[in-house]
Amino acid sequence: MKMIALVALAALAPVAAHAEDVAAGKAVFTQCTACHAYKAGAVGVAAPNLHGVVGRKAAATQFSYSAALKASKLTWDAATLNTFLKAPGKLVPGTRMVIAVTDDTKRANLIAYLATLK
Repeated sequence: MKMIALVALAALAPVAAHAEDVAAGKAVFTQCTACHAYKAGAVGVAAPNLHGVVGRKAAATQFSYSAALKASKLTWDAATLNTFLKAPGKLVPGTRMVIAVTDDTKRANLIAYLATLK
């Protein structure tokens, strides 16, 4: 009986460990707003607008994207955003995005917040 309970708890642990916090993601996003806009129709200072970014093709909005990002053929789903935000230049060598979010929790929360920008 104890073994079954331990297995059940172990199965639930990853779910709790990966629960995203949209409010915490919004706090992380405040650093992004130095360059990125996030409201529909707004223009970013030095980077593309992130309104509706989750699910969108990379380099699909009006902005002067790097040739590397244009050629990447990426779609910004949660997994791709996770990899890109962790190390932008590793996923897309030649990208102009140089800021990385190396903390796994902050990155997960940021992606959860980005998904709300619709």
